[in-house]
Amino acid sequence: MSKNICEEILIAAGRGKWSQAGVPRSGWQCVNIEDLGEPIVTCDMCETQIIRYVHHMKHPYYPDMLGVGCVCAGHMEGDLAAAKGRETSMKSRASKRDHWLSRKWLVSQNGNDYIRAYGYRIVVYERDDEWVACVNDDTNSFTKYISNNLTSDEAKLAAFDYIMQLKADNT
Repeated sequence: MSKNICEEILIAAGRGKWSQAGVPRSGWQCVNIEDLGEPIVTCDMCETQIIRYVHHMKHPYYPDMLGVGCVCAGHMEGDLAAAKGRETSMKSRASKRDHWLSRKWLVSQNGNDYIRAYGYRIVVYERDDEWVACVNDDTNSFTKYISNNLTSDEAKLAAFDYIMQLKADNT
């Protein structure tokens, strides 16, 4: 039985907060989605399903933010397709991030790793015993330096995360 079918059964059975008085069953809004890397938390709404992708939901007449699974989120906001779309995007991003380090990074004349991807140039170099990622867009309209006591791979991943956030902010 698929995870989505299990979650639908839990909702229909009124598991967890679905049957609690005072908890709205609709009218929720997703304010963020988070990838925990593996299924490690329990859905706050059905209180049964173990989830990896947490949809953070808020409601104007409920005091707490709830972290829930995809199907519960879809029912809470009245738009299952939107919840599935968010989760699909998050899964795609996670897959791209998993493969980011194994992509073909080139080496500059200065010996620095670099790559062009998603409309950006990323250069990773060592400075003062730490690694720095330099991110430029292809039009040279901005430069972002990312450093925080990082290793080379951490700098590359930080650049990826920064670019994905820029792309998300521009949609």
